[in-house]
Amino acid sequence: MRICRFIDPDGNISYGKIEGNFVKIIPDPFGNTESKEGIYSLESIKLVSPVMPGKILCIGLNYRDHIKETGHEIPVMPVVFMKPSTTVIGPDDEIVYPSISKKVDYEAELAVVIGRRCRNIEETEANDFIFGYTCANDVSARDYQPHNGQWTIGKGFDTFLPLGPFIVDDFNPTSASIQCVLNGKIVQSSNINQLIFSPAYLVSFLSKVMTLNPGDVIITGTPEGIGELKRGDSVEVVIEGIGTLKNHVV
Repeated sequence: MRICRFIDPDGNISYGKIEGNFVKIIPDPFGNTESKEGIYSLESIKLVSPVMPGKILCIGLNYRDHIKETGHEIPVMPVVFMKPSTTVIGPDDEIVYPSISKKVDYEAELAVVIGRRCRNIEETEANDFIFGYTCANDVSARDYQPHNGQWTIGKGFDTFLPLGPFIVDDFNPTSASIQCVLNGKIVQSSNINQLIFSPAYLVSFLSKVMTLNPGDVIITGTPEGIGELKRGDSVEVVIEGIGTLKNHVV
């Protein structure tokens, strides 16, 4: 099932289930808002980020091909950082190139959306707490990433986390192609079977550090081929079985 969050013709934001060329309003799966009833054509609505996370947990150096590309050693535990909720934008929204940066990169990633509150769970239990999966672009200002001692500033600019276009709740997180397409050219191409730490492992690991709440998002790392964005660029994250997340850089 494909779950979206959208703005209807009257300006209201709702969650919906996509059925062919239509979207049917459903109750907020994360319990944050009341819902009404309605069915709209896809042409009449605007998709927005399919979730507004309370927190965004990010994993670095998690693809074997990216490890080889960067010359790092395979980590013995997940490399974790966070992005603020103000980084989140939706499909077709604009990525704003910061005036103080001179090097901004794309990073195609698979995102895990938490569906139930969890704390101290085991890897074998993790799927019971995952609502679904979506596409993410972990946009990064490289010139602000290494000089700060950690990654919060370089990863934390407004608009630096496109999510979407919708959440898929029956996605197989063990094998699917993942690509980044820049101005029509494939610049990243890999498979999520290259992940060092699986989504289930990451949910379990992180739940032993902090409580994960419904709507929280974990982005799972990027494969090899990261590169630079320029103003005017069109960038797409394409994950087999989920869809295409497209944004423009301004």
